[in-house]
Amino acid sequence: MLDHGQAPPATPAAGHPQPAGNPLFRRKPVERLVAEGGQGEGGALKRSLTMWQLTMISIGATLGTGIFVVLGEAAPLAGPAVTIAFVVAGLTALFSALSYAELAGSIPVSGSSYSYAYATMGELVAWVCGWCLILEYGVSVAAVAVGWGEYLNELLDGTIGITIPEGLSAPLGEGGYINLPALVVVLLAMVFLMRGAKESALVNTIMVVVKIVTLLLFIGIGVMGIKAGNYAPLAPMGMTGIQAAAATLFFSYIGFDAASTAGEEAKNPKRDLPRAIMLSLGIVTLLYVLVALVAVGAMPWKDFGGTEAALAQIMKDVTGHSFWGVVLAAGAVVAIASVVFAVLYGQTRILFAMSRDGLVPKIFAKVNPKTGAPRANAIIVSVFCGALAAFIPLGELANATSIGTLFAFALVNVAVIILRYTRPDMNRTFKVMLFPLMPILGFAACIYNMWGLPLATWIVFGLWMAAGLVFYFLYGIRRSRLATAEK
Repeated sequence: MLDHGQAPPATPAAGHPQPAGNPLFRRKPVERLVAEGGQGEGGALKRSLTMWQLTMISIGATLGTGIFVVLGEAAPLAGPAVTIAFVVAGLTALFSALSYAELAGSIPVSGSSYSYAYATMGELVAWVCGWCLILEYGVSVAAVAVGWGEYLNELLDGTIGITIPEGLSAPLGEGGYINLPALVVVLLAMVFLMRGAKESALVNTIMVVVKIVTLLLFIGIGVMGIKAGNYAPLAPMGMTGIQAAAATLFFSYIGFDAASTAGEEAKNPKRDLPRAIMLSLGIVTLLYVLVALVAVGAMPWKDFGGTEAALAQIMKDVTGHSFWGVVLAAGAVVAIASVVFAVLYGQTRILFAMSRDGLVPKIFAKVNPKTGAPRANAIIVSVFCGALAAFIPLGELANATSIGTLFAFALVNVAVIILRYTRPDMNRTFKVMLFPLMPILGFAACIYNMWGLPLATWIVFGLWMAAGLVFYFLYGIRRSRLATAEK
């Protein structure tokens, strides 16, 4: 008897070829993807996550740096219209979120868009997508961790009157030698990840609740400092400024897809994954807009430049007491740490799926039988991300994360269209509305935002893709489980 949303044993889908022919385009049938769910090297992932825990994972991966740190970068670009920019960025994310929700309910596995591409577009495209996800999740962890140190210093200064020396709290190129706080927060997240999904979800939920309460507190206090004159002119840079800010703020929405990486640890994935994705995006967007509206009303938009701890400063200015700034800083420390934790979780699960398919070394799919967690995977990923966080500036990391994310999102929108036409009778617990218009708009929005990124980011992306293709043709193409099954 089946329970907890588990799939039936894999059976060949009528009219849909099994792996054969050109290795670059061999597809992994949906039934096989789902049937292999949870199985790793030496153990299995445990199905223990509820819909609310999945929602908390997505909120945990999304809500943090965007409002606590990146708002300070976006406000000078759009002025008071930064609130509108948050809405524009949220709508861009919504198109792709709808596609993610449909595929997560149809193919509830850990690989997220990598697995969706494997089932629809073939192994090479799946590899490219997975390689982009490694860039998205891995570098995103580092980018978020870099912003954590700013609020940690704010908290330390407000409580014990000391700060971490710049040489130990800033990366190379920004006046320091190593961002030690960023490295520490990644390693702390690693410790919790090694305890298992259920325990990790509990820690994440506590942190998410703390940061939501912190933002609600900011809204409640900050609204008392609003001055109507701060909203005029609404859009001093016009639509160009709003678009530029929206492109920057899209980074703030990265993470809503994190629930889809928990497909093999959800109790009822077909029902709960789509709900968690859509609910988390709605909650995050609402909080972003309210906080931005209060922030630009309480502080002139020109004053946002040059500080990554703008919300804490606003709390001090409105109340006249440093205590509330310290409270906000404490909430931000927890909030940003939860993003590091949730995104790192997603990264380990994507590598788990790729490893199980044979495209990356087996160690990433090795599961500890006691905890049901891929411990070696967590250690390797955390050390790598921690090193990036310690030495690379935030701005460059944010752009690199955005381009990898947008490319993966674009592929998800294509995958929805392909699967609708190739598998029209598949059981879908959620369907994209206004099909195929919405996924087409999602694809177009992703390409548009990619096009607006700096040339240097494209160069980095091209080099990353080239390195990925070299790895695939030297390693993955021959070690793929579909390849070994054909021999």
